[in-house]
Amino acid sequence: MLKIYRVLGEKGRITIPYEIRQRIGFRYNDVLSFTELDDGSVVVRKEKICDNCNEFAEEFEENYTLEDFLDSLSEEEQRDALLHLSLLWAEKFK
Repeated sequence: MLKIYRVLGEKGRITIPYEIRQRIGFRYNDVLSFTELDDGSVVVRKEKICDNCNEFAEEFEENYTLEDFLDSLSEEEQRDALLHLSLLWAEKFK
């Protein structure tokens, strides 16, 4: 098990170590979730926005809207997609 220490910054930020990002496959703009466990530890997960997004690309029609795409997702996938879009939008107006 790989164990690396980092210090939490003044604004509550921390950089995920390169070794972890590589091993887990974290990339820029990934959606991460944080889950507190009963023992006080925290699990960080890379969330999937859509399991079969590439399959949808082949089915897109000229009039296929974002609403059509969101309607084709499960409730959980919709929530994750909207969270991801909200984060991207917030980054634009920092």
